[in-house]
Amino acid sequence: MKRFHIALAVADLQASISDYSARLGQAPSAVVPGRYAMWRTDLLNFSINEAPGSAGQLRHVGFEDDSAQGYSSSIDVNGLLWELFPATEQDARIVQAYGVPVQH
Repeated sequence: MKRFHIALAVADLQASISDYSARLGQAPSAVVPGRYAMWRTDLLNFSINEAPGSAGQLRHVGFEDDSAQGYSSSIDVNGLLWELFPATEQDARIVQAYGVPVQH
């Protein structure tokens, strides 16, 4: 499966979880309280990171692709970070960066 990935910074994680869960029609796949949440839908891998000073800013984009070998990233012509990774690699990086999700 290949999903488009988008990562945003948000001011308030819990308020954002409520809002985006309603918009996406499902609860997050992973939540690290006070820090991070991620949804995997059929087409989208959407993550948010609590960073009040950067709220509303795009952190990066990319693709979750189960045929990808590990994690890679590149910067596009406009300076935007693009990532490519399989779901298992993202799951491991979530734990590494934010801690063990309470919902997954």
